[in-house]
Amino acid sequence: MQDFMDAVVFSFKELLRASIMKFAMISSIVVSSIWLLFALFFWNEIISFTSSILSLIPFSMLRSNGAWMLSTFLWLQLVIVTFALIFTFFGNMIVEKFSREKYASFSLFVGISSAVFWSLVWFMQGDVIYAQFLQLLTWLPFETIEKGLSYLIGFYIIYSGIIVTLIFVTSMFSNKLFREIKAKHFPYDNMYEENEVKTIKQTLRDTGIFIVVSFVSFPLLFIPVLNFVILVGLWVWMMKDTLASDAASFVFGKVDKEELKKHNIALWGISFIGSLFNFIPVFNAFGPYFSELAMFYYLKEKRDLSS
Repeated sequence: MQDFMDAVVFSFKELLRASIMKFAMISSIVVSSIWLLFALFFWNEIISFTSSILSLIPFSMLRSNGAWMLSTFLWLQLVIVTFALIFTFFGNMIVEKFSREKYASFSLFVGISSAVFWSLVWFMQGDVIYAQFLQLLTWLPFETIEKGLSYLIGFYIIYSGIIVTLIFVTSMFSNKLFREIKAKHFPYDNMYEENEVKTIKQTLRDTGIFIVVSFVSFPLLFIPVLNFVILVGLWVWMMKDTLASDAASFVFGKVDKEELKKHNIALWGISFIGSLFNFIPVFNAFGPYFSELAMFYYLKEKRDLSS
């Protein structure tokens, strides 16, 4: 347990370094721009696809899940607006008071605090908010609900594409990241880079599996609770399977599945924490890097203890 906590703390500290934050933000901007261009050119096709799926869903289920989706969307908007308002009114003061790295730490703290605050509001009043949306959807005609949900699901597809691509990019540049961490903290430790091609193949395979499973399970996203389990489960699985292989390859020289199984609880836990970043736009850029760094540190410590 101590090694797990040390890995989490180490990852958070490294994540706040200017160079890593800069790389994460640049990759996020590039990936998001590509997906937004894709949405711009193929939005009608995406909406047509989501509408065809929605037409197969019973109205009662559609209304219930629609209320849940609108409630979640409202929570998301309030988190973003709260974060933006704090920096709108206090931005200049923050810049003057904090250094670059402390400014990055403060930004992360404000974002997480906003999410926690509104999560507590939803925890206490979530049923009331859901009921209000459910009543609203009862008044609206089916065509209006279907069109509105088609747009929300369209945004979900684009956002999922951004998240998966960010994990893919993080994995592709993992050796560069590990080399930087090694040079800074562990210059005399033995590490391996020979298996980079194999890890790229693993990343491509996991990405393909994620796409296929997401497509097959798409209708299940309209079942409350189950949709949340599937959504988070897919994020956690891809982070764990892809990024743990990158870290193990660099630390051990090869990916031993049996060896990784011994650390499953810790690796799943790290991936779950990393996936929580995905619930806050902009901060989702840091989720894969957090998981990658924490897994690297955790596996390195376990290797050093056993040798």
